[in-house]
Amino acid sequence: MRSHVGKAVEVCAVIKADAYGHGATPCALALERAGANWFGVTTTDEGMPLRSAGLGGRILLMTGFWRGEEEEVVRQNLTATVWEPWHLELLDRAARDQDAGPQPVHLKIDTGMGRLGVSLDEVASMCREIRRHSNIALEGISTHFASSEILDAAENENQIANFEQAVRIVQEQGLHPALLHMDNTGGMMARPETWKSMVRPGIALYGYALKQSRGGKPISNGPTLDLEPALSWRTRIISIREFGAGQALGYNGTYTTPHPARIAVLPVGYADGYRRGLSNRGRVIVRDTYAPIVGSISMDLTLVDVTHVHGVEEGDDVTLLGSSGDLKVDAVELANLCGTVPYEILCGISKRVPRVHFS
Repeated sequence: MRSHVGKAVEVCAVIKADAYGHGATPCALALERAGANWFGVTTTDEGMPLRSAGLGGRILLMTGFWRGEEEEVVRQNLTATVWEPWHLELLDRAARDQDAGPQPVHLKIDTGMGRLGVSLDEVASMCREIRRHSNIALEGISTHFASSEILDAAENENQIANFEQAVRIVQEQGLHPALLHMDNTGGMMARPETWKSMVRPGIALYGYALKQSRGGKPISNGPTLDLEPALSWRTRIISIREFGAGQALGYNGTYTTPHPARIAVLPVGYADGYRRGLSNRGRVIVRDTYAPIVGSISMDLTLVDVTHVHGVEEGDDVTLLGSSGDLKVDAVELANLCGTVPYEILCGISKRVPRVHFS
């Protein structure tokens, strides 16, 4: 990604939401070893364990902090995104109490997404508030694209224009932040004119990107990065059952065997984040062979038809997400079956699924 954007553009590795389900602390440490200087998290609670684990890089709280957390923000050397005057007041007081010196902040601009940030009408007054607090230093200005993967979306051009206007207002107020950042993965891949001085790739770090489109249709020749999914999700067969034709399987009997069948039982279900939307639709990989999910996925168990899988046995490894031989099941496939996005598939893998990290 650094090669893609060039040396002049900083890369903030977004590891919020437990690194999109991959395990934030080990991923952050691996990214730091690979040269990452900045890390993006959602909350103070996500930033503190990284410091405890020895992460030395800058940690950006992308959705700010809440009242009562300001002492830890300063103590843990976290960098807050701000958009409310009270953010500044609390940080200023905490820095003064700890004799910590000026605290760097990044001002969030709402350029059209309608979530967090100051409007264009509020930028000047917020700058005056920043200048009023001696323990606050404006280091960055940020915003977020609503439709970065839709290359011809009119709102993208509006957001770019609004952001550039906000930057001009800030500069007119006598503030000159070093870091300007707009881009998530989609913008980083497709819009070099918006890279500014920092980009914030998230899902690309883990090997995925939303398909780019123009005119309402996916495009196949858009900008790409050489991405490879970082995560594989595996389980094992705990039981193999033999059934004749006409056997209803699982809750409410949503699948009935059309012929004699061997059914493997997997110890995984929706409590693990294995989505019920895959019931009777998804597939797994067993012994380098696809095997279909049959019946409704339950809280703790999933059934797959292994009648056609030669030599299958209890204890065999099963790939739920990942590759085996020439076969693969990725988060895009699961998302399409469930009517959602790969982000939700990855972030939805629950805490009771152990993560094993290799570096």
